[in-house]
Amino acid sequence: MRLSRAKVKSFLPHRPKNAHKGTFGRVLIVAGSANMSGAAVLCARAALMSGAGMVALALPSSRQCVATAALPEMITFALPEKNGVLSLTAAAKLKAVAQEYKPNVLLMGPGLGKTACVTAFLKKNKIPCVLDADALNQLAADKKWHTWLKGRFPLILTPHPGEMKRLLLKPISFDSQIRREYAQELAQLSGGVALLKGSNSVISNGEKFYINPTGGPALSKAGTGDVLAGLMAGLWAQIGIAEGFDGKSAFKAAACGAYLHGLCADIAAEKLTDRCVLASDVIAALATAFKQILQEKKK
Repeated sequence: MRLSRAKVKSFLPHRPKNAHKGTFGRVLIVAGSANMSGAAVLCARAALMSGAGMVALALPSSRQCVATAALPEMITFALPEKNGVLSLTAAAKLKAVAQEYKPNVLLMGPGLGKTACVTAFLKKNKIPCVLDADALNQLAADKKWHTWLKGRFPLILTPHPGEMKRLLLKPISFDSQIRREYAQELAQLSGGVALLKGSNSVISNGEKFYINPTGGPALSKAGTGDVLAGLMAGLWAQIGIAEGFDGKSAFKAAACGAYLHGLCADIAAEKLTDRCVLASDVIAALATAFKQILQEKKK
């Protein structure tokens, strides 16, 4: 099914007048490394702008001050690091952070670099999870990842074609039918929702799929994937609070995130041209994108 504004509007939960920050969910993001602090900040900013009630960022201790200065609205947790990336011991500290913060949704991956912390944490925890970027690469390094991950918790995976190749051990393809098959296979293997990024992104829950029509060359820029991951996690926190954290809410969040992300890029490109749009410009267009979605009339 091709996504539309009306469909996305139907997925967005109502925001009651008497709401408080707990009404819209808590997101915990595990991201960043010595050379990739920006990825962590971009996804955290997108999660906050999505409407999530609280967003926390867990990152290497040396990056904590940088992140806090860049985005004072978020909470930060410092994790142990080695050579600029999270150390294996960070998995235990992250577990303690999760017990303290009690996130509704966990996002792992943007800018993390190569760290065994990812799989060490995932194997011992069951928080609804979005896996992106380096988290997917660490997952793919374990050839039996699907044997222990499937059904462990509600899950969204967001690979680009190269990451999909590593996860499925199949060649990259830009054929639309094969892309749908890849997304379906990944969803079935993981027991979650797969979003295969690229032109006309495909979102599958293993049975059904959505095709996203928004976005274009403006998204061909570093950092835009981090924005998508943060946006999706923030939307899932809100939809999940309203409907429950399961495969259905994950599917809706992935669809909403993909459509809004592309719409933001389209809005930014109208003003800046697709050549000049930065990842931060995509975030800046979120307010306009939400207005356009919410003003959509029933047909």
